[in-house]
Amino acid sequence: MNAKTLSDAEAFYGTAKSQPTYESYEVGRWSLDVVEGALRNIRFNDKEIIRAVSFLVRDEDWSTCRPSIHDAQIEQLESSFHFTYSAECANPRAQALSYEVSIDCEATGDLTFRATWRTKADFLTARTGFCVLHPIEEVAGAHARVTHSDGSVEHSQFPMLIDPWQPFKDIRSIEHKLPCGLSVRCTLLGDTFEMEDQRNWSDASFKTYSRPLDLPWPYLMEAGATNEQVVQIRVTGEATARSTKSTTSDSGSAVRIDVDISDELFPKLGLAIAPEEVSATLDNMSQLVELAPQRLTLCFDPVAGHGRDELAGFATLQRGSGIPAILECVVPGISDPGDELSCVAAMGAEAGLTLAGIFVTPSVHRLSDPPGSVSRPCPPVDELYRAARRLFPALSLGGGVFSYFTELNRKRPPLNLVDWVAHATCPIVHAADDLSVMETLEAVSHITRSCRALIGAKPYSIGPVSIGMRQNPYGSRPMSNLDQERITMADEDPRDRALFGAAWLTGYVAALSGSSIDCITLGGFTGPRGVLGSAGDRYPNFAIAKHIANFAGMRRLICKSSHAKRVTAFGAVGPSGDANIIVANLTELPQSAYLLGQKKISLRPFECRELVIPARDAAY
Repeated sequence: MNAKTLSDAEAFYGTAKSQPTYESYEVGRWSLDVVEGALRNIRFNDKEIIRAVSFLVRDEDWSTCRPSIHDAQIEQLESSFHFTYSAECANPRAQALSYEVSIDCEATGDLTFRATWRTKADFLTARTGFCVLHPIEEVAGAHARVTHSDGSVEHSQFPMLIDPWQPFKDIRSIEHKLPCGLSVRCTLLGDTFEMEDQRNWSDASFKTYSRPLDLPWPYLMEAGATNEQVVQIRVTGEATARSTKSTTSDSGSAVRIDVDISDELFPKLGLAIAPEEVSATLDNMSQLVELAPQRLTLCFDPVAGHGRDELAGFATLQRGSGIPAILECVVPGISDPGDELSCVAAMGAEAGLTLAGIFVTPSVHRLSDPPGSVSRPCPPVDELYRAARRLFPALSLGGGVFSYFTELNRKRPPLNLVDWVAHATCPIVHAADDLSVMETLEAVSHITRSCRALIGAKPYSIGPVSIGMRQNPYGSRPMSNLDQERITMADEDPRDRALFGAAWLTGYVAALSGSSIDCITLGGFTGPRGVLGSAGDRYPNFAIAKHIANFAGMRRLICKSSHAKRVTAFGAVGPSGDANIIVANLTELPQSAYLLGQKKISLRPFECRELVIPARDAAY
């Protein structure tokens, strides 16, 4: 990150905590970034071939154990690059692990990673070893040549639609060819590796990792154990044309945004409201009325002890706002689902709660059932939805999951029994640095396209959407973030209330173009993932939320950016035919853009700007 004042850092990211430093290196036709002992943005002939390679240690809740790195040495020559370091980390049980990593790159040869680790005492982990990330651009749908540990070769392809399970298992090496003519081969030694489709979690990558998920986890590495893994990347072939760098530092040329009109209608705005946020929402009713969302999603969880009082609070809020509300209702699954929903219906009637819809799911569907695990007991889903239809006959009935597309992809609702389908997303499941969070925007269209392949033309809502994690399907809880850092699976993220968060939300809404989303629900109005602070102060994403609400039901504009990783946009056609467009700079560097043939506009770091172009000048 460039040197900035403290106020700049807080305005941009919501925190003064600094980002890890990226150091860039070039060796022959290789170029790569080094950050915290890992490699990012691995390029050959200026073409990204591997997104990242890193040695990671996960604790029993799948959070990354932060390493303490020392004795780092980098030797760069014209024909080679050599990087070594030692590190230690500890899990929440204070169990320690030490390891050494070496990275070697030859200008005319391979890129090789080697890690050796040992345990001083017993160490509990969900996964320890190398992770290799393939990008999704030009890789999704590409032919894959997979060599297995027994030497057999499988010819397949990287999935185009998101695969709910591992697309490749028992990987010794995997090779794919890029459209430019380069072939990339990744060889992995020292353990059994497999690949998962990380687009499920909105990561913009395919991840190859060690220790298959069908083995028990967490698992114990016993005291004194020593392990070694090797990753080797080889590139062959000649590129047909030298590609152009598309990193966030490439700000020398203006971005062109082409705009056209579609028949797609802009989605409604929804807000998720938890019971503990009702009081603060009522205190800021005037701002809620000004924001004018089209839907409130009222989060009701009997497993967490919610009951009559929480429904009464929701009723007060709904009557005061007049905004249509749906009840997001967790069904405990302890007894008959009809009996459990009958209790909810009776308490809701007693509270005077008026609803437009109800979204139900079994409590166990909030939790992940990864490949190889034993599914938890669950009431028959068909019975659950039939009971909901019987008990709430006048309400629109939603199905799906309260967590992420991962779980919807594996636990599909009976489409014949529901009126609409929904799931949430979270961009900090696997990585929480700024670059990774912005990269998740690349995966949004893959998620919506894959969901559409499952549900067809069924009405489709998405959310709650926020950077911070509302609930953790993969561990016991979301992580607390008292120090306001960038950490995975955090219950709140400081960037949600900063310019970064507004730019990210703009990119998210832009990426929904073409998916015919009925409603996008944000993480909250107040609270840790809301658009208002505790004192009623507006975060930058309040303005983006207001634009979404204002555009709801209008004809959507198709906004195509020539450099979508730098500048993005969404828009709608107003009643008078004017083009209403929100443009965002997704980087921490100044950017400029040309829009609809208008003069060049300059954007400050993470700036979001509204442009209104009169119908007579909007030459779509």
